[in-house]
Amino acid sequence: MKNINSKLQLAPTITKAASKQTYYTIRFLADRDRVADAYRAYAYLRWVDDILDTESNHADETLERSAFIQRQKSLLESCYQRESIPDASTQEQMLIDLVQRDTEKNSGLQSYLRNMMAVMTFDAERRGRVISQNELNEYTRWLAVAVTEALHYFIGHNGYSPQNDARYLAVSAAHITHMLRDTYDDVQAGYFNVPHEILDTSRITLQDVGNHAYRAWVRSRVQLARSYFKYGKEYFRQVGNLRCRLAGFAYIARFEWLLDTIERENYLLRPQYNERKSFGTGLRMGLDALSSVIHLSGAGLSPRTARVQKHY
Repeated sequence: MKNINSKLQLAPTITKAASKQTYYTIRFLADRDRVADAYRAYAYLRWVDDILDTESNHADETLERSAFIQRQKSLLESCYQRESIPDASTQEQMLIDLVQRDTEKNSGLQSYLRNMMAVMTFDAERRGRVISQNELNEYTRWLAVAVTEALHYFIGHNGYSPQNDARYLAVSAAHITHMLRDTYDDVQAGYFNVPHEILDTSRITLQDVGNHAYRAWVRSRVQLARSYFKYGKEYFRQVGNLRCRLAGFAYIARFEWLLDTIERENYLLRPQYNERKSFGTGLRMGLDALSSVIHLSGAGLSPRTARVQKHY
């Protein structure tokens, strides 16, 4: 019994240690019959990402990371092929248990897992090299599809959600914002989020954060994120489930304050944005999310289709 309880608590424990916001979002907003699976999915992917995110660039460890992600990809395929996996680790067993419970064809969970695996595979392969604009767009697309489909799978999975051009834009905007925020840390770790076309055309380097051309590029990314958030909010206004709408607006609020900060500082990125952890910022994000939901509580949920220019 003790081993069973420990196994059941592993995923929530990993989730809470990694992200209290994710932990409490799942606990209070996820569908009751999918809470355990939501923890399993996040905890497993968090474990994979942590393994891949080790700082060493030694050749042997690079090969080990590549072998590791290939194993996880193969494991995911084997799980969906319903094959037996005798040598799974404790963390890998979370994935096995998760997929065994997924009986829906082309489910949101499967989309989440496959696209997140594509994201992490790309991260493992791109480390130490400058990427192209097309690669950056595809990277954002994978992440946006994964997170959006996970949201709808775990929160209000039986409710209406539009299948339109705006479906993935809120998460795309969040990813753009997230990469701007983590610019300094990512460069130090060997992840370069400025496409080589910008560097070549402007004749700047990855370290030229204060350069006018670099800041002009940051400004264009902020504007793109703003427009995506605008259409993303319109999308969530049409989502039928109240808990899912709340989660969507809370997610957007986590990043919009950062765009405000970057704009105020004239698009000059800095190494850290610690104010995101402050009580004031958290209160503002919470109030923004709640006010959006309250404002929408009486709104009609017409299945309109937002027509947006695609940048990914």
